Amino acid sequence: MKVFRERGAVSPSKTTTTDTPKSSFISDSSEPGSTDTKFSKPSLWSSFLASAFSVFDIYRDSSSTSHSEGLHIRHRNGWTSSVKKILAGGTMRRIQERVLGTSKTGISNTTSDIWFLGACYKISQGDSSGNADATDALAAFHRDFSSRILITYRKGFDMIEDSKFTSDVNWGCMLRSSQMLVAQALLFHRLGRSWRKPLDKPLDQDYVEILHLFGDSEASAFSIRNLLQAGKAYGLAAGSWVGPYAMCRSWESLARSKREETNLEFQTLPMAVYVVSGCEDGERGGAPVLSIEDAARHCSEFSKGREDWTPILLLVPLVLGLDKINPRYIPSLQATFTFPQSLGILGGKPGASTYIVGVQDKNAFYLDPHEVQPVVNFSRDDVEANTSSYHCDVVRHIPLDLIDPSLAIGFYCRDKDDFDDFCSLASKLADESNGAPLFTVANSYKSSKHDSSEVRDDDPLGVMTMNDAEGCLNEDGWQLL
Repeated sequence: MKVFRERGAVSPSKTTTTDTPKSSFISDSSEPGSTDTKFSKPSLWSSFLASAFSVFDIYRDSSSTSHSEGLHIRHRNGWTSSVKKILAGGTMRRIQERVLGTSKTGISNTTSDIWFLGACYKISQGDSSGNADATDALAAFHRDFSSRILITYRKGFDMIEDSKFTSDVNWGCMLRSSQMLVAQALLFHRLGRSWRKPLDKPLDQDYVEILHLFGDSEASAFSIRNLLQAGKAYGLAAGSWVGPYAMCRSWESLARSKREETNLEFQTLPMAVYVVSGCEDGERGGAPVLSIEDAARHCSEFSKGREDWTPILLLVPLVLGLDKINPRYIPSLQATFTFPQSLGILGGKPGASTYIVGVQDKNAFYLDPHEVQPVVNFSRDDVEANTSSYHCDVVRHIPLDLIDPSLAIGFYCRDKDDFDDFCSLASKLADESNGAPLFTVANSYKSSKHDSSEVRDDDPLGVMTMNDAEGCLNEDGWQLL
């Protein structure tokens, strides 16, 4: 691919013995979630098992005496208690994936390079001496993958407002996926792209503080309950599904509210948030336009006029087709992972949001929020905390042409030079897209108004802004898992 660049390549020679993962990695091609609509034997079992999850994990009515008595009876039943433990834990997920799912070995049987959040792992080697380098590259990729923050369904948190939800099982996957993307932005900002999770304690203080921000209590700035509160205007509610556009706008709203609560020096999200979603006058059709003037305005507002430029989080919600993604956009989606500013994609199968973090050939690697884990609470200065539930050593992938056309791409730019580099790469990508750009870059909306509103006559599935898509596709209608 013409836009793939060597500057993101990771040198295996820099890997030390501490870079080797503590456990072996599994490449799994099973589909995210459990919403297969085919009436095959595996899917019927998956539907049954998914239903069992909801029985145990969605509701808790603490005021009901009969409910409490029922729980007491079930706990006395050894068989039912055992089933509950299996269903609520990771064991059942592994059973689904290993027995009912379609598991294959994916990474080790190909020599194509892996692009992972702006870093390139060169698996292809031409001679026998290169095989060791390829092995080192795979180990380095695994180390990088396992260092990314995983945020999954949780059970056992306090009830959300007036609802009876003490878990986000079956409805919170998009929220969890978005938390992962923002968590990576904070990791890159505070610890750098080259940071890897320490194998020994004490842990990095910044790392622990970042995890604390995404806890499930109201005290955690970016908890699910705070996201729901910030996204009420966009339809966010406990127990309801949500689409990428509403999710991006909710983060914009939450970041704004947190900015108003604290001083600039103590911002929980120390960066501006810019949702790129079309022209300001509501021009219909065409690719979204990233306005440099608008980005500068967001930075100025974030710094309250003290700085001309600040770190910035770019979120680009898109609809790239109707029932399935238009294949013309797949090369451009692949290319975004070569950008040093890449934060990945919020997307997945319909009804099952995941956090897509890398590509190899036509496959996308992702972190899956659909495993149910107990709530974990630790203080922001607990450098001895057990953070194992925030990481994953299972590498899963999905064909890019099977992901839902409704998605959102994220980028993090550290400073103005980094932003300028991003704009250069994005403009080149748009120029090489054969008339099907994901988004375009312009100095202002006004200067790009004509070009951004054009859709080629030979493109029946031209890219639509999210506002347009909501009118004709109801894109936020993500299925309840």
